[in-house]
Amino acid sequence: MKLAQNRLDPSELSPGDFLEVERLLGEVFGGRQRPALVNAEGERLELPQPVFEMLVHVLRSIRERRAIVMMPEDESFTSQAAADYLGMSRPFLISLLDKGEIPFHYVGSHRRIVFKDLLDYERKRDAARREAMSNLSKKVLEAGLDDASYTGE
Repeated sequence: MKLAQNRLDPSELSPGDFLEVERLLGEVFGGRQRPALVNAEGERLELPQPVFEMLVHVLRSIRERRAIVMMPEDESFTSQAAADYLGMSRPFLISLLDKGEIPFHYVGSHRRIVFKDLLDYERKRDAARREAMSNLSKKVLEAGLDDASYTGE
């Protein structure tokens, strides 16, 4: 799949397209029918609620002029693409792969990482970061070093 086929860049939309997005968002929440897609011939395809909510999320992101990228969870990334996604250097990513922190497989002599595994690692990493910040904040408060206790001396 080419990147252009799974990425929607709001800069490619006209001002009229944005007005249509606003109209769609307004009608979606004002309507009383079950969410559905309707083709040019008027045929309706009712949508499950989770699919509808995902489409609304996409529309809101477009309204905010944020690019949208959709890809299957089983998409394989090169090690460089995976490092770029996670915001780290390729050598650091390779060290994580070698330590077994992120699963990978080989295609020939090249490592490939499945997108779902990147998402799992990202969630764990972010949770660990939040916990570390919470612990640090707690220690700062216990030590009386927070702004509220600062006397300026």
